[in-house]
Amino acid sequence: MALQKTIYIGPFIHCKSLNDLDICPNGMIGVDEHGKISHISREAKEGQLPALGGWEHAKIVRTERHGFFFPGFIDTHIHASQYPNAGVFGKSTLLDWLNTYTFPLESSFKDLERAARIYNRVVARTLSHGTTTAAYYATVHVPATNLLADICHSRGQRAFVGRVCMDRLSPDYYQDESVESAVRDTQACIDHIKHIDPDFTLITPIITPRFAPSCTDETLAALGKLHHSTGIPCQTHISENLQEIALVQSLFPASESYVHVYDTAGLLTPKTILAHAVHLTPAERHLIKTRDAKISHCPASNTAITSGRAKVRAMLDEGLTVGLGTDVSGGYTASMLTETREAIFVSRHVAMDEGDEAKLSVEEALYLATRGGAKVVGLEERIGGFEVGMEWDAQMVRLGVVGGAEEGLDERAGLVEVFGEETWEEKVAKWVYTGDDRNTVAVWVKGRLVHSREGFEG
Repeated sequence: MALQKTIYIGPFIHCKSLNDLDICPNGMIGVDEHGKISHISREAKEGQLPALGGWEHAKIVRTERHGFFFPGFIDTHIHASQYPNAGVFGKSTLLDWLNTYTFPLESSFKDLERAARIYNRVVARTLSHGTTTAAYYATVHVPATNLLADICHSRGQRAFVGRVCMDRLSPDYYQDESVESAVRDTQACIDHIKHIDPDFTLITPIITPRFAPSCTDETLAALGKLHHSTGIPCQTHISENLQEIALVQSLFPASESYVHVYDTAGLLTPKTILAHAVHLTPAERHLIKTRDAKISHCPASNTAITSGRAKVRAMLDEGLTVGLGTDVSGGYTASMLTETREAIFVSRHVAMDEGDEAKLSVEEALYLATRGGAKVVGLEERIGGFEVGMEWDAQMVRLGVVGGAEEGLDERAGLVEVFGEETWEEKVAKWVYTGDDRNTVAVWVKGRLVHSREGFEG
């Protein structure tokens, strides 16, 4: 269905490169009936509107004072099925966390009513945080995985949806029966998404071996063949935890490294997303770069279950493509804004040992959450920034303004407080460090309004 042409007026901010945060204090962006950016003016003037041929009757959307438009966040690694366990991890580390918390929860998704309740909430919640694109892990269940794809499609969130494959080192009640069933059920989910979105305009299937320890050599090889024959992207985990790495060495004794396990199986390609990547060796990073595979950095989860501190600066300096992922469970948040500041804080912890050059700036972290994430999921030509021809995946951000001495707190405005003397760079930093979903007034995906807070007029 065609959309109404819309002109968005006000400040807009986006990352042009890793170190270049482009701030336009009073701009104008025209989005056409297909949800694509048609034109951009860096100086909004009312007299311009009639001069734009065919835009005389366009809808006008303006930011509020101290508000701005920003690209939608791209979550490159999120376990949708684990959302009820956000913040629930105790003192566990990765391998015992899987058995204690994760497998029992995921196995319950054979109940579609339960799956619908959880999946609807996680999609609604991530949209409310400004996440316009998410790379989701579902469960082994075909009906529930297809349901997640349906929910993303109906709610308008851009998503990669993967049925999890695992045929060993998991409970008997929760694993694939065989190599053949893993491939067959994965293909069934691919076929379902082709049916609801034939061109993968919004929803894309993604081949999802959970991680090397949970898959036999034969299953990994079969999924590698499926990856190459279909061109469907792939996502998995790598080098999250030292015990996990030791387990991989014991299960794959002939493999040179963890990365080589995936490479041997044909699963290390430009369409592969590797989550966590905390303990990669220089040789592994080199192979990932050679294959042009991508990295999803998950700082909140890595900290919560004490997996380690990924050296993101080294990855970036070596030319690896990196985005951010909330992970959700094993961590505590579905918010990409929170993940952005966690990326900064973790880099500062690394810097305590390795020097200030390891630090990530606000601008760099925001790049990872937008442009970087777009490259990780292979959509850098379509989303992640504000350029003519790109799709309008965006959020409107509102910042709280401090009034007079007698004025009380506005609980609806969140924790960001602008006193009036701040530069735009300082206002953005305040948003990153103290903002939350209360600052996200409205969210659009491909020009369609998919979330708004009470009081939004647009």
